[in-house]
Amino acid sequence: MPTNSVLLALYALPLLLIWAGFAGVRQWRQSRVVAVHREAVAAGLTEPASLHPAINPEICIGCGACVTACPEGRILGLVNGKAKLIEPTQCIGHGACAAACPMQAIQLVFGTEKRGVDIPHVGPDFQSNVPGIYIAGELGGMGLIRNAVEQGRQAIEEIAATRSDGGLVLDVVIIGAGPTGISATLGAMKAGLKFKTLEQDSLGGTVAHFPRGKLVMTAPAELPLYGKVKFNEVSKEELLSFWEGVVAETGLKIDFGQRVDKIETIGGGFRIITPSDSFDTAAVLLAIGRRGTPRKLGVPGEEHSKVVYRLVDPEQYRGQCVLIAGGGDSALEAATAIAAEEGTQVIISYRGDGFSRAKLKNRKKLEKMQAEGRIDVQLSSNILEITEKKVRLSTDEEGVLRNNDTVIVCAGGILPTGFLKSIGINVETKHGKS
Repeated sequence: MPTNSVLLALYALPLLLIWAGFAGVRQWRQSRVVAVHREAVAAGLTEPASLHPAINPEICIGCGACVTACPEGRILGLVNGKAKLIEPTQCIGHGACAAACPMQAIQLVFGTEKRGVDIPHVGPDFQSNVPGIYIAGELGGMGLIRNAVEQGRQAIEEIAATRSDGGLVLDVVIIGAGPTGISATLGAMKAGLKFKTLEQDSLGGTVAHFPRGKLVMTAPAELPLYGKVKFNEVSKEELLSFWEGVVAETGLKIDFGQRVDKIETIGGGFRIITPSDSFDTAAVLLAIGRRGTPRKLGVPGEEHSKVVYRLVDPEQYRGQCVLIAGGGDSALEAATAIAAEEGTQVIISYRGDGFSRAKLKNRKKLEKMQAEGRIDVQLSSNILEITEKKVRLSTDEEGVLRNNDTVIVCAGGILPTGFLKSIGINVETKHGKS
């Protein structure tokens, strides 16, 4: 009959093997996470673009729920039993990590100590510091489509809950017809509000200005009067077609070609002034993007008609010499898309020494095309002058003239700070704060 020590050994051995296997897998996973983070640091990819998680290591229990919840893959990882942001520049602010954390050890913040982000003041009810003016979506820092849709719906619910009959013609004017504005408009219809939705351009907001065929990342969201939106990765054209279908199915009404020039305070509300009309309303929901005014280079010759600020269709540049200015995803996507067209010569000029703000897949694609000689990459360079058929780059003290048919500036947009301040909204520069 086996002794107690033998029985203990028989039971303990399998447990020790299981524990050793678990510890080995955990160590292997951690070594991969550490290697990815070291690569990011070595490449200078340490500054998140916008909303991102700040993890409190004193509260984190290392359960890994945030790592599993992140839909972007290896953005988060576990190091020494604590969650860590290992690929900061790839984080696009889903917020699923914070929602999944059982200990509330994650706070979503804007900016870092080194890189501030300008954000208009927005309260938990989406109301700005000006009572009656609400902000949702990209303008408030929520660029992800799912978040924008959710915020549009939630903001309208807040407005509907505080509605009062002040004798004004409208309960709310929604400015913008991107994902936030569409969701908010459907919410206003559902709540029975008297409203107008104004859009200066076209349906879809920022998405409508994406290049042809660009893939858009989103996640399931709830649209009022329509139901669940179940997209993960979808092309620009498919998403715009979907929005058009929503408009047709729900009878959603949008006043296009209405640029808002001014918002005035009147008794009990606001007067919205456009070039052709005005609207009196009790509340305003700003559902506009952050890129309404493209950031310009400020160099001689920028007024030439060949200078544009977004790529729509790469085919139109077939056979041309094209210069792309910028170092973010839009610049790299434009450069690689145009370089794929027959007979094009593409230069990408960026003042930085690396494309740290761009996604890994875009950097890899650019590197491949550069190695194939299809794209001329000019880092640590600036455009000095643009002429009718040339462009001068600061690759040395005097600058080098290059043949050029088109310049596409992909330097992002300027927050409409002047417009916001004109209506009394405070704009804060956040350095790692929510």
